[in-house]
Formats: sequence, C-alpha cells, structure tokens
Amino acid sequence: MQISRYSAPEFDPYGEARQTETDDGWRAPVAAGPLASVVALPGSKSLTNRELVLAALADGHSTLHAPLWSRDSELMLEGLRALGTRFERMPGTGGFGDDLRVIPADELVGSTTIDCGLAGTVMRFLPPVAALALGPTTFDGDEGARRRPMGASIQGLRALGVDIDDDGRGALPFTVHGTGRVEGGALELDASASSQFVSGLLLAAPRFERGLDLRHTGERLPSLPHIEMTIAALRARGVDVTTPEPGRWQVNPGPIRAIDVTIEPDLSNAAPFLIAALVAGGHVTVAGWPGQTTQVGARLAELLPRFGARVSIDDDRLTVRAPEPTADGGRGIRGVELDLSEAGELVPNLAALAAFADGPSTFTGIGHIRHHETDRLAALATELGESGARVTELDDGLRIEPAPMHGGPWRAYADHRMATTGAIVGLAVPGIVVDDIGSTGKTLPQFQKLWEQMLA
Repeated sequence: MQISRYSAPEFDPYGEARQTETDDGWRAPVAAGPLASVVALPGSKSLTNRELVLAALADGHSTLHAPLWSRDSELMLEGLRALGTRFERMPGTGGFGDDLRVIPADELVGSTTIDCGLAGTVMRFLPPVAALALGPTTFDGDEGARRRPMGASIQGLRALGVDIDDDGRGALPFTVHGTGRVEGGALELDASASSQFVSGLLLAAPRFERGLDLRHTGERLPSLPHIEMTIAALRARGVDVTTPEPGRWQVNPGPIRAIDVTIEPDLSNAAPFLIAALVAGGHVTVAGWPGQTTQVGARLAELLPRFGARVSIDDDRLTVRAPEPTADGGRGIRGVELDLSEAGELVPNLAALAAFADGPSTFTGIGHIRHHETDRLAALATELGESGARVTELDDGLRIEPAPMHGGPWRAYADHRMATTGAIVGLAVPGIVVDDIGSTGKTLPQFQKLWEQMLA
C-alpha cells in the first residue's frame, strides 16, 4: 500500500509554480544569485495532530485555527472520523486553507480500519484512542510504515489491559480490540526508538480510569521537546500532568477542556528555506515566528549561527543571513560538531548544509532517525555520497566531509525531509533531480511553489 504522492489542496497563495518536472522527477532549481525573500509557512504538523487528538477527546467543541492541511494531518483527521469524531470546515484567514471545528463523538466506536499512511503520529497516537472505543480497530499503512517500530505502543497498551492482535510482529498491521475503557495506572515503557510512544499514551491518559503514571526505562529518550509539546498542549486544556523526575510523567484522570487554538507555523519546515540563505547567499525571512514555542524547529535560531549564519528576530520575523564569504571565494560556512538528539528531524537539511562547509562536520545522538520514514542515516550517506560528498555513517550519527559535488538522481525514499534535502543541494549543484518531490505533501504540500517563489 505504497502511497507517497499527495495532491495539494486547491488554494495556492503564490500562484503557479514554474514547470520543473521531468520524466525522472523534479529538477531542483539552481539559485541564480543571493536570495532576498520572505516566506510564510502553513501550520505545524506536530501541533495540528496533537490538537486533533485532544479535541476529539475533549468535553465539547474545539476550533483549530490555521491547522495544517497535508497528507499526515488528513490521515489523522480521517482516523478520528472513523472512530466517530465529526469535523466542520470553516473559512480560514491564514492563507493556507480552512479552519476546523472538531465535534467529539458521544461514544467512540471501533469496528473500522485506520490507514496510517507513513505518519508516525497516526500509528502511535491513535491506538490508545482506539482502546477507548467500542469494537475492533485495525491499523495499517504504507509499505514503509510496516517497517517502523510499534512494539513499545503495543506492549504498553497490553500492560494496561488492552487486547491487541499483531501476530507477534510488533509492527503494522495490528488490531486494537477496544472495550470503551482503559484502566490506566502505572506503566514502564522503553521509548528509546521514538518519543511518540510517550506522547501517544499521554494524550489519551486523562480518559483512562486511573490516569497514567508512565516511566521510561531506556537509557536515552530522543526528541524530548516533542514530549514537552504534548505536555503543554495537555495543560492548555486543563489536564493535570506533572514530571516528578526525568523520564517519568503522571497524568491524572479528568476532562479534557474544549478550547479554540491557533496553530503555529511549522518551524521544522522552515529549515530548508533558512538554510537556503547560507547555501545560495543573501538572506531569507520566515514570517510568523512565535516568541515562545515548544517546536523543535525553534532550535534553528541557535544551530545556524554555529555554521556561521547571522540570525536576527524582529517581532514575529526571523531572518537568516549568509556568513561573509571567505577570501578564497568560499561560502564561509563552518564545519561543526553537534549532538542533535533533541532535534533529529532537522538532521537531513543540516546535513545538506554541512556538505557545503569549509571543513568536516559530525552529528551524533541521532541513531533513532534510522526508524523514521526511512533509515535517514543510510539514505543521507548514500545520496550525499553519490553526489560527491564524503559521508561516513556512524552508529548514532554522521560525519560529513565536503568535496566537489555533481548533479544526478536524488532519491527521496518517500521521505519528505530527504526530498527537501535534495532541493537544498540543488541550489548550488546543477542537475539534481529529486525522484519524488510529491513526498513533501506529507507535511508541506506547497513546498515546490514556495521554494520556487523564494528563488524568483
């Protein structure tokens, strides 16, 4: 069930994109000169999908203003609809589509199948919700989704008394036999493979009979900011959630308050645009940058200066300027050593930037990104290597040594971040052809048009 291409919604804030599709894929446009662009982005996928789940479990109607409309968010919406949640689209004012009113079901009902696509949030957030529904709910997804680890979710729910049939796979497909209630209580769980295992349980925990006292048993927990995002969203809806010690979370049972919430722009999707300023020269501004946020992408403001960028924030606009060129005509991009354990989703785009640095870079703490849409460490080593860079795949990271690069095919592996990484390389390397630019529809259906508008 491989479906990586996504048709963007009809709205188009930037008009027609230039035709760069070829028989082999999308020919990444080369920057003709330094950039001077302002980019507006649609809503955060991570926030949208958390708010969709909480709104579906809330005690009344909620409204999401400026939600993301993409393949991942629509898969979440359709999954919740299959369990009985109703939705009403309303005219939006954010420039990227409708707002959304969420009407919780009087009683969640299973006896359905949920297509997870390649969305980790759907396959990890909705099984606890399905456990609260009456009847069996079968989960399946794209071919790549069946390779993503699900054992922690399955084992955790089983430990809470939920009947799950997975034929011993610890992966999709599986069936959750919901009884309309989950006892909850104390649970130990190794979430080393993904923080989404923790977030999925926390989101549904207020509806468990005894709430949840969840303790992470693994040595490392990746992407901790995503758990902090989940906790902030719960607290905004009146849920009593505490962290008595690192790696332990307690959620008291109780109602989830219905609220109206505005979704922030997706700051991780800002990464390729901001990095473009360093690769092509000039400056790029992202509008709508929040003053306070739990999004991982906010770390770009501190990470990009490590590479030599000049970063400034003026009200809600973050601007990245390229470093001063070196005396020998180089871009002035510095090699770095970074622990990116809390910012794994930024790694593919930062790896492209490192390929244009004036020295080697090493990224560590990112072994968990082998289990994303694809094995991102292997994919980056392969694609950057075949384009000319010298890349060494480490147990938990990458070492990237810049070298002259050349054009050619760039495989996206049905992974939106691999696709945007190819676009970054293509800014300075003529002839990069991304085989599946449509995979960006997972979180940013407008990517191609926004990218070409930035270069116009």
